[in-house]
Amino acid sequence: MFKKILIANRGEIALRVIRTAREMGVKTVVVYSQADEHSLPVLLADESVCVGPAASNASYLNIPNILSAALMTGAEAIHPGYGFMAENPDFAEMCREHGITFIGPTPESMRALGSKAGGREIAANSNVPVVPGTGVLEGTDEALLAAKQIGYPVLLKASAGGGGRGQKVVRTQEELKAAFGQAQEEARLYFGDPAIIMEKFLEEFRHVEVQVMGDGEGHVIHIGERDCSIQRRNQKLIEEAPSTLPDTLRQEILDAGVRLARHVNYAGAGTLEFIVDRDGNYYFMEMNTRIQVEHCVSEAISGLDFVRLQLMIAAGEGLALQQSDITLRGHAIECRINAEDPDKDFRPAAGKIDEVHFAGGPGVRVDSHAYSGYVIPPHYDSLIGKLIVHHDTREQAIARMKRALEETVIQGPKTTIPLYVKIMDNAFYRRGAVMTNFLKTRMEAV
Repeated sequence: MFKKILIANRGEIALRVIRTAREMGVKTVVVYSQADEHSLPVLLADESVCVGPAASNASYLNIPNILSAALMTGAEAIHPGYGFMAENPDFAEMCREHGITFIGPTPESMRALGSKAGGREIAANSNVPVVPGTGVLEGTDEALLAAKQIGYPVLLKASAGGGGRGQKVVRTQEELKAAFGQAQEEARLYFGDPAIIMEKFLEEFRHVEVQVMGDGEGHVIHIGERDCSIQRRNQKLIEEAPSTLPDTLRQEILDAGVRLARHVNYAGAGTLEFIVDRDGNYYFMEMNTRIQVEHCVSEAISGLDFVRLQLMIAAGEGLALQQSDITLRGHAIECRINAEDPDKDFRPAAGKIDEVHFAGGPGVRVDSHAYSGYVIPPHYDSLIGKLIVHHDTREQAIARMKRALEETVIQGPKTTIPLYVKIMDNAFYRRGAVMTNFLKTRMEAV
């Protein structure tokens, strides 16, 4: 096992990795920007290194500074968390060139799966269904021809994208003429790659994802699936495990996820994202080659520590678990508590947290880097923390989540907590009738 690792991230995920590493006797180094000097990960890590000013591109995306910090402190490996450098194959390759282990898949796997176009090709080769669509489009004329063949509405997607960014729904030929160039520019701005693909846009569907672990030598297992259908502008808000899919359909999707990950000899933690339409048809969307924000609900129902598994696989200790070893129990729900005002179109609400009290009690977990007096920087995402509950049944988990939400007090910024309380009372949500357009179409029924 590693003696010391560097965590190239911030906020709750940096703190999450620190906690498991400490339990394993592994020393931690956390890098931070000037805006995060007083953050909880910086206060709790064994060592900390400032890698630049507040702007992400000057700090958390500054590869030379991060690698220098690792070499200077003697870190043997780097855990990238999620976001920032987590799915950057160039960074993973540079770690390898400097004799530092990247805690995640190989650069080759990341490149193969990192683009949506590449993921679609691998899915097809793995006999996994994909939404009707295209590879990378060269220009507007090619896009117009593809849209005519697929049928409107269509979805333009940044091939290198993620997190719901770089996507445009197009319903007519005239819209497409205007939107294609805009989509390319947004893709260039967000991801440094203007490549755009097109898919048939499904008006209403569920977002279901499969959690996998692999040893990089062809051994891959799944740790159940999650439903992440409660979203706003393609950004997840609530996740739960397991989904409410019929057992036969669930098993088909789980098998498809394992089959695709095994096809590329996947190593570490990964998530394969699928959409499921109203008729029960499922299609592969993309694979996230990292630990997910919502991994906590899968940990809750499996009893496993995913960060521990990541460290063991990266350290060469392999994946001892077999599929038959995985037993999933009960139901878990996660609410992402963001510093946003739901009554004002989710306007970000960065600033000082005057006081915070998180819920507790049986079956309640909180992953948060916030504390009373903490100032939420305006430079990054608005996540304050994640509230996770676990109980025997979905109905009981909903009741526990509502109790935990009402028990949580955050004074200072507006948060998404009041919205989540309403959702827990919503008749559609309570019976599992969730789609990605839930907030628009189903929030009137309570």
